[in-house]
Amino acid sequence: MKYKFELLRQLKTNGIVAVIRAESKGQALKIVDFAYQGGIKAIEITMTVPGAIDVIKNISSKFSTELLIGAGTILDSETARLAILAGAEFIVSPHLDIEIIKTANRYQKVVMPGAMTVREVILSMEQGADVVKIFPSGLFGPEIIKAIKGPLPHAPLMPTGGINLNNLQEWFKAGAFCVGVGSSLTKDAIKKGDYAIVKDKAQEFISKYKEIEDQIENS
Repeated sequence: MKYKFELLRQLKTNGIVAVIRAESKGQALKIVDFAYQGGIKAIEITMTVPGAIDVIKNISSKFSTELLIGAGTILDSETARLAILAGAEFIVSPHLDIEIIKTANRYQKVVMPGAMTVREVILSMEQGADVVKIFPSGLFGPEIIKAIKGPLPHAPLMPTGGINLNNLQEWFKAGAFCVGVGSSLTKDAIKKGDYAIVKDKAQEFISKYKEIEDQIENS
């Protein structure tokens, strides 16, 4: 069992959280396999995936220490608990729900409620959030991170939505703690039925993130 501070350190070090949405359990498992082969070490299985809890159980058993596994699109505390018992180490929701935060903290798992305004970010942190998911961040671009970081420079933020290889650097320079990457990683693979594309995309994202990290450290 890992302590919460270890999970947070992993999220920060990995930088990229692959947000997996799929049409079936089989498809989700294929995407996870190829994302891992491409270097992704943090995976968020959304509850919109059919049989999402079973997928979390499967990859938790298969990858154990190799992957940091999370559950996303968590809408209530009951689902949060099921995901945690299945092996999820972090819980992500599109909104602020105090009971979800309480459940995650009860089990000492990282919890990331969704927010968009400064008020929501403050409320999330006051209620015990570890990281605040800025969603849908694609509507505003990296400027939303800069704007929130103005009055709240200490807020750990994970933008999700609209993040791709072309704007990845802007998000981290704006102050993102980590980023959630979904369709940019998986869309082409699902459309073409060629999941090896996920591996190639993952490698590109990881390579780009390492490059960005070096630039930020040396600036």
